[in-house]
Amino acid sequence: MALGTATDPYELRFDTGRICLDLIATTHPVERLDSLEALRAWITGSGLVPPGTPLAHADTAWLTGFRELRGETARLVRARPASRTRRYDLALARVNELSRAAPPAPRAVPGEDGALVRELTGPPQCAALLGALARDAVELLTDPAARASLRQCEGDNCPIVYVDTSRGRRRRWCSSEICGNRERVARHRRRAALAR
Repeated sequence: MALGTATDPYELRFDTGRICLDLIATTHPVERLDSLEALRAWITGSGLVPPGTPLAHADTAWLTGFRELRGETARLVRARPASRTRRYDLALARVNELSRAAPPAPRAVPGEDGALVRELTGPPQCAALLGALARDAVELLTDPAARASLRQCEGDNCPIVYVDTSRGRRRRWCSSEICGNRERVARHRRRAALAR
């Protein structure tokens, strides 16, 4: 099966339960935020901005900013409570600093069919979008229930962290359709090989 481009919906995943975790997932299995086109697709696909929001003004500094926040957030999410280091403290300070920016301001306007739709009051700025992501990370890291629901995917070599909101907290994979399906296929092949 050929790999799609980073802007294919299958390649840009939004199934971790938190937008900050979806950002972290853009590193697996390869770098997904490898172009401005991919970053724009991720920003829209994640719901940070309403569909159709112009993002032509995004430049390479945006890629740098999103990747930096992704790395700092990953460091905080994956750290063990007792393993605070200088790098952890620096990551926490950076996420807190980024969270201070006001998120993009939405407004309700009549859509084509007359129903109200959300749009932004102006083109979103990078700092505002990073602020919204950093705030989500702060909320996740400071919510004991959400933090206790964080799980590492059990898929083979899958580093994705997600929030387990399943009944009984028994979710095993970041995605049943991706990692779960791979595990089921591998299990079937093992059984078939044993049967031969």
